[in-house]
Amino acid sequence: MRYDEIARKLVHALKYGDRLDLAPTMGRWMARAGRELIADADALLPVPLHWRRQWARRFNQSAVLAHIIAETGGRSVIHGALKRVKATPQQVGLDKSERAHNVQGAFRVPAADKAEVVGRTLLLVDDVLTSGATVDACARALLRAGAASVDVLVFARVVAGSRTPI
Repeated sequence: MRYDEIARKLVHALKYGDRLDLAPTMGRWMARAGRELIADADALLPVPLHWRRQWARRFNQSAVLAHIIAETGGRSVIHGALKRVKATPQQVGLDKSERAHNVQGAFRVPAADKAEVVGRTLLLVDDVLTSGATVDACARALLRAGAASVDVLVFARVVAGSRTPI
């Protein structure tokens, strides 16, 4: 969906307001919109949070959504194969180039977990796509580790002006 006022309220309520009751509906909407990507995927991966941010938030909203989508599509979720190894400041308020610089080198596939990635078609799950810097950094790390391909499924996408999201 377009990241408008309604989508923002839903995402913020889930992410910052502990409204986990919203996740099943949001995840089912994502599963419906991404059914072809899910059908082609070997497994789903949530965009990981750095351990300090996850500890503060108590959960990873992308992981919660990934589990709902996986259940709907009969797929598994891979945890730990993609790690956020660098604590980065939040992306809110950064422009496109600052976002890309912020997440540079932030994600890695540990050597012990490469077998979960090599040769597989993976579906990366996140809540919001703004500039694409985070999912790009994640996809690059997964492809470097040997993934066959990486697709992305998000709940909402920021769209500049009146341009229709792809």
